[in-house]
Amino acid sequence: MNAGLVAAAHVWTTFAMVGLIWFVQIVHYPMMARFDRENFAAHEKEHCDRTGWVVAPLMLGEIFTFALLLMEGFRSSAFLISGLLLGVVWGSTFLIQVPLHRKLLQGWNARLHQQLVRSNWIRTAAWTGRAFFLSGIWIA
Repeated sequence: MNAGLVAAAHVWTTFAMVGLIWFVQIVHYPMMARFDRENFAAHEKEHCDRTGWVVAPLMLGEIFTFALLLMEGFRSSAFLISGLLLGVVWGSTFLIQVPLHRKLLQGWNARLHQQLVRSNWIRTAAWTGRAFFLSGIWIA
């Protein structure tokens, strides 16, 4: 295995997700409040379907490359902290955001939408933190 190539892929997937999560947090999720209420469920379904095609490969690539690097002996404190933050991202995604999206598939609900926007700060902060820690590893 070429650890340098895997490390580059890992950093790239993380930074791609940082850009994407900030766009979602600042632009897309807040704009969902302006979706047509009658067709909100259809908009939400399309959001989930389209987003999955972008997010799934990046998230899977990120965790896969993290595991490969861990197996290769990457053990710096910054790398391990970034791994904990990756766990936070996955936990938040599947324990908080995915269930909220499933509920929103039933139709508009202002309370659920606010929970989605607020709770997504967990992922936004965790991915941003990952970028910070990973930058320190490869820039230093």
